[in-house]
Amino acid sequence: MFKRLYDWTIALAESRHATWALAAVAFAESSFFPIPPDVILVPMSLAQPRKAWSYAAICTVASVLGGIVGYAIGALLYDTVGQWLINLYGYASKMDQLRTFYAEWGAAFILVKGLTPIPFKLVTIVSGVLAYNFPLFVLLAAITRGARFFLLAGILNKFGDPIRALLEKHFATFMVLILVAIVGGFWLASHMF
Repeated sequence: MFKRLYDWTIALAESRHATWALAAVAFAESSFFPIPPDVILVPMSLAQPRKAWSYAAICTVASVLGGIVGYAIGALLYDTVGQWLINLYGYASKMDQLRTFYAEWGAAFILVKGLTPIPFKLVTIVSGVLAYNFPLFVLLAAITRGARFFLLAGILNKFGDPIRALLEKHFATFMVLILVAIVGGFWLASHMF
C-alpha cells in the first residue's frame, strides 16, 4: 500500500499538475485541511531538486493566502464555522486565557507555531477570532511559513539523494511520522492552555 502511495506521490511530483496540487494543499492546510503540504513538497523537491526553492515559494504564498482565509473564518464566521472549529480543537473553554496570552505573546505565538507540527489553521483562526492586527498577522505568517518551507527546501536541495534513498526504503515510516506529527500537533494544541 505504501509503495503505491509513494509511486503515486512521485508521479504527481513529476506531473504538470504538481505545482497546482502543492499550492492547493498548502492553501487548505492553513485554513481547514489537516494534512501538511510537506507530504507533497518533499517528494516534489526530491524528484526535481533544482525546483525546491520555487516549490518553497509556492508553499509560502499559498499558505499565507490560506492563512488569510483562516483569519477570515475566525473574524467573520466565528458564530458558525469558527466556533465549530474552536470547539473541535478544544479551545472553547480557554478563550479568555488565550485572549490574555495573545495580547502579550501573539507575535511569538504566530512565529513559533508556524514552524511546529501544531496545525497552522489553529493559529490563523484564533488570530481572526481575537482580532489580532491583520497586517502584522500577514507579515508574521509570511515569515514563519517562509522559514519553514525554505528551510525544508534547503535541506532537500543539499541532501536530496540520501534522503530520497531513505524515503524509498522507509516511506511507510515517513507516512507514520507525518501522521504522528499531525495527531501530536492537534493533541498539543488542545492541551496548551
